[in-house]
Amino acid sequence: MIRTPLSPARAMVLKVCAFLMPLVVWCITSYVPWIWHPAMRITEPGDSGMRVKSYLSLKDFAEFNEALVKDGSKPMAGRRSNPYWFPAPHEVLFAMYTAFTTPPLNKGDPWLHESLAHSIKIIAIGFSLAAILAIPLGLLCGTFDLFSKLNEPFVDFVRYMPAPAFSALLLGIFGFNDQAKIGLITLATFFSMVLVIANTTRTLDPALLEAAQTLGANRKRLLTRVVFPGIVANLYNDLRIMIGASWTALMIAELIGEKTGLSLFISQQAKYFNYANVYAGIILIGLIGLITDQTLQFFGRFLFPWQAKPVDVVSRTVIAAVTFVPRKVLGLVRKPRSSSSERVSDVSVA
Repeated sequence: MIRTPLSPARAMVLKVCAFLMPLVVWCITSYVPWIWHPAMRITEPGDSGMRVKSYLSLKDFAEFNEALVKDGSKPMAGRRSNPYWFPAPHEVLFAMYTAFTTPPLNKGDPWLHESLAHSIKIIAIGFSLAAILAIPLGLLCGTFDLFSKLNEPFVDFVRYMPAPAFSALLLGIFGFNDQAKIGLITLATFFSMVLVIANTTRTLDPALLEAAQTLGANRKRLLTRVVFPGIVANLYNDLRIMIGASWTALMIAELIGEKTGLSLFISQQAKYFNYANVYAGIILIGLIGLITDQTLQFFGRFLFPWQAKPVDVVSRTVIAAVTFVPRKVLGLVRKPRSSSSERVSDVSVA
C-alpha cells in the first residue's frame, strides 16, 4: 500500500539488498569471463617486452601476438580480465586492508589512517563553523519576515555559485594551508543550510507562537523557549543530512593548494595505476559518511523519543549516559517534580 510502513524484518532485508545488488553486479562483471572482460592481463610476456600483469585490449593483444608469430618470436600469454581501472571486489578488499598496514611508496607521504584523520578534521571544523553561523541566521529568517527579506535573497543568490569558484580567493586570503580548505567546506555548506533551517523553522505551528505572545513572551523568549525547542528535532535531522553536503565538497577542498587527506591518497594511487587503492579510498569515504549518519540517527532516537521508534533498554541506558550533557544543554532533561506532600507543606508555610 502507498506510504504503508514495511515490517521491520522486510525493511531490514531490503536495506541489505540495497548493498548486495550493486555488489552482485560488480562480482558478475569481475568473475564471469563471458559477461564483460574487454582486456587481456599479461601472464607470460614471451618476446614482446611487455611486463607481467600489464593490460592490453583484446584487439591489441591479438595483433601483437600475430606480429610476434610472423617474426618467429615467442608470443604472449594472458587471461581475459577487466580493465586495469576496474579491479575485482577481492582486490579492493585486500587493498583496503594493506593500505592501513603498508608504508607509503614515497618516504614522507602520509599513511592512509593519517590521511583519513586529516579529512575528518577538515570536515568537522568546516561543518561546525557553517552550523554555528547558519543556525541562528536560519532561525531568525524563519521567524521574522524582516530577517527573511533582508538575508534570504542574497543567500539564495550565492547558493547557486559553485564553491570551487571561490578557491582562488580563499588561497589568496588564507594561503596554501588548511584554512583555505576549511573555508571551502564552510562556504559549500553554509548558504544551503541557512535556507533549509529557515524553511524548517516556518513549519512550526503558528498557534504555538500566538499562545506564547498571548502569555506575554517577548521576542527573545519566543526564539529560545518556543521556536528553537519546537523545531530542534527537525533541525537535528537537517544537520544530519547537511553533513553529506560537506563530504561532497571534501575532494575539491583538499585538492586546492597543497593536496592533503584522502584526496591526496586517491590521486597518488591513481598516478601509480593502483586503482584497487583508489576504490578503497572512495569506498572508505562512503563508509565513514554512512556510519556517521547512522550513528547520529541512532542517538536522535533517544534525544527526541517523541519522533522516533522506541529503543531497547540496553541501548537506552548507554545513550542516556552519553547524551546527558547535550540533552541538558537543549533543555530536554526535565527537573523532577516535587511530591504532593511537599507541595502541601509549601502551601502551608506560605
